[in-house]
Amino acid sequence: MAKLYFYYSAMNAGKTTTLLQSSFNYQERGMATMLFTAAIDNRHGIGTISSRIGLEAEAHLFEPDINLREVIESELKYRTVNCVLIDEAQFLTRDHVFQLAAVADELGVPVLCYGLRTDFQANLFEGSQWLLAVADELLELKTICTCGSKASMNLRIDANGNAVKEGASIEIGGNDRYIALCRKHFMEKLNAVS
Repeated sequence: MAKLYFYYSAMNAGKTTTLLQSSFNYQERGMATMLFTAAIDNRHGIGTISSRIGLEAEAHLFEPDINLREVIESELKYRTVNCVLIDEAQFLTRDHVFQLAAVADELGVPVLCYGLRTDFQANLFEGSQWLLAVADELLELKTICTCGSKASMNLRIDANGNAVKEGASIEIGGNDRYIALCRKHFMEKLNAVS
């Protein structure tokens, strides 16, 4: 039976690298994958999944109004798809998550989703909330804080490296805008902001 997986973490834990390695493993064994990434994240070009260590692959885009189950089912009419992999899964909608669950349950194709659990204010992203609720398997990818403890929080910083407390939940960025911290240091940094 195919399953829906959610691999989650703070920033810089290697989610995208792990996704690309998983896709490579399938392909190396003669199996086909179908990759998706959020249209909102165009830091590395439109329709490209790119990791910080230099790996990249072409991907289909998802936006709020797309029906992922229909797109995947349409692809299955023309070729075999042995696994679907979703990058930036935090940007999925509730509907997307249930569509992906249907891909696993009804179409028999495993779906591996990779994303952040929370935003810079410690709020669950919509996609993460629903993946945590309905995924068959939840797997945390770990990274470390500057103190060496497990990092579980994403701190947004300004151009001077100072913590940011307020703003839109979604602001695309990498190491120039976010740092992964343990909860203790996350709270210390936020409390230092006046």
